[in-house]
Amino acid sequence: MPTPLHPHAAHVAETLIARGHHGVIVTQPDSTHSAAEAAESLGVDIGAITKSLVFLLDDDPILLLVSGAHEVDLANTGKRLQGNLTRAPLDMVRIATGQPIGGIAPLGHPTNLPTYVDNALSEYAELWAAAGHPDTVFRTSFSELVRITAGLAIDVD
Repeated sequence: MPTPLHPHAAHVAETLIARGHHGVIVTQPDSTHSAAEAAESLGVDIGAITKSLVFLLDDDPILLLVSGAHEVDLANTGKRLQGNLTRAPLDMVRIATGQPIGGIAPLGHPTNLPTYVDNALSEYAELWAAAGHPDTVFRTSFSELVRITAGLAIDVD
């Protein structure tokens, strides 16, 4: 009998399905806590891993979906978003997403965070993102990720 999904991952699957995605969540035997671990476990390029990162734009939390191969340039990205961009404190990340650090999905949060998607992810036909728990992921594409998150594609470097 298969092991049931963690409740956070099950919620992400339900949200994916509600937004027209197939909703298949993959549980990895190895840790996918970091982009490097996820890429190694899945056998994909680190750039195809979608990191879900919470920042503060001025004082409001936003979600940046960033290629595993990138780090966010706070100054440049803040200018693009017309505000001051800083990393959100961990307690705020947990509250804003309702998901554990290392397993934050691009969706399925208690509130709809304004979401921005790294244009560099468009270089990959297949993307992988965390699914609400550190050992779960789901497959998507750039255009689908933008659609299911109602995100805006931007450069983050």
